[in-house]
Amino acid sequence: MNVLEEELTLPNGSILSNRIAKSSMSENLSNKYHEPSPVLINVYKKWAQSGAGLLITGNIMIDSKAIGEPRNVVVEDRKSFEMLKEWAESVKGTNTQLWAQINHPGRQAMEQINSDLKAPSAVPLKLGGRKKITKKTPTALTESEILAIIEAFGNTAIILKDAGFSGVQIHGAHGYLVSQFLSPYSNVRTDKWGGSLENRAQFVVEVYRKIRARVGSSFPIGIKLNSADFQKGGFSEEESMEVVKILSKEGIDLIEISGGTYEAPAMMGNQKESTIKREVYFMDYIKKARKITNTPLMLTGGFRTASVMKDAIASNQVDIIGIARPFAVYPNIGNEIFNESRINFNTEIKKTGVKGIDGAMNIIWYESQIKRLGEGKTSKPDLNPWAVFLKYFWLILEHKLTKKASA
Repeated sequence: MNVLEEELTLPNGSILSNRIAKSSMSENLSNKYHEPSPVLINVYKKWAQSGAGLLITGNIMIDSKAIGEPRNVVVEDRKSFEMLKEWAESVKGTNTQLWAQINHPGRQAMEQINSDLKAPSAVPLKLGGRKKITKKTPTALTESEILAIIEAFGNTAIILKDAGFSGVQIHGAHGYLVSQFLSPYSNVRTDKWGGSLENRAQFVVEVYRKIRARVGSSFPIGIKLNSADFQKGGFSEEESMEVVKILSKEGIDLIEISGGTYEAPAMMGNQKESTIKREVYFMDYIKKARKITNTPLMLTGGFRTASVMKDAIASNQVDIIGIARPFAVYPNIGNEIFNESRINFNTEIKKTGVKGIDGAMNIIWYESQIKRLGEGKTSKPDLNPWAVFLKYFWLILEHKLTKKASA
């Protein structure tokens, strides 16, 4: 048997049918009320037939006042429960699990659609493009606000469990709120939530414990964690290893490794030559992590060829192959890997030639491909980047107009 087709039993007893997972991607496909849209549900129905053992959704925000992108799904109550059930049922009749990635953006949210940015500390974000924050400085969270956010993570998780999702994943990477708490660059607090790594990690530990208390021991909980932030003064590889140990001891079911933030986007493929040659971004880290934990490890970033995927699993250093962007272009990717009808899954986006716009294209071009799949169309490798940008610009404007009308 192809090693990629082997089952994997998670610590809580849940079984993934194989070693291929769709990692989370930005979808930006809710309706204007931040509910799952028919297009979003349809694309998961398509991916459910891909052969992958696990699908992880894009960002589901826990608070309607803290939204990363204009069309994020928000789950803070049960008003969209029937739509959530329909989304969860998209994998019905398959051997695929569907996990919901839950998130709070903290300071890493678009100023255009968030009137009030909150973060561990009043440290502004320094970047442009899609996540542009201009010069706005977030407000440091109070103790009561921190506790309310922890409670909100648990609330969102139980709603999603009740709706029928197979598991949840905490987004603890890429510079979002959990990642902000972990980083000494963005977390300069002097209370029990800042300072030492133990204090900075307490937020994610409490989030995990709150979710576990709400969903029970048999429901899988995973986390997406940075191998490092790749920025001066940020969350280091050594600190990341310690957090792996902490979460493993807590009993988390799956740790997905990625890296970088939108200030230093290592997850976007800005890699040194040695990494490019071996294809996978964070393999050096995963080799070290394997030595300190028995918790299943999922590695995402750079996998493009079936042979490299097989070698990674056969090495026993990686348990799950995380694939993101290729799912937007090759929606049948799992089956193609298993039956060897395709061996290379490279993706190459079209660019406008304008640096400020092309920085955003690394995300919004793939969002457009995902939308095509949800509309029943095929992916389009030559998709016009200017058309993609103009549609995204309109989404932001539409969100602002809707928000203003409802104020």
